[in-house]
Amino acid sequence: MTVPGTTAPTILHLSGDIDVSTTTDLRRRILGALDHSVEVLILDLSAVTFCGAGGLGALLHAQARARSRGVTLALAGLTPQMARLLEITELSDRFPVLTER
Repeated sequence: MTVPGTTAPTILHLSGDIDVSTTTDLRRRILGALDHSVEVLILDLSAVTFCGAGGLGALLHAQARARSRGVTLALAGLTPQMARLLEITELSDRFPVLTER
């Protein structure tokens, strides 16, 4: 349901490994999604099986690009492994995280 006067978020579903071999494609997909985002871009990570340093770098780059466009980049569907990775790299406070209710 969309609240009158607001815009529905753009949701980008990611899957598989996010590593140095996939970051170029990931950045391209996120930039494409940002072209259609007005207020919020949600990255659904529920099907991501691995995220390496290159993946974290791509997420940080995406966040910076989103901010420069006035868009909030939020993460959703964090697996326990992804949540732990963000915690140990001290990035958990850098991204809004949406949880299921």
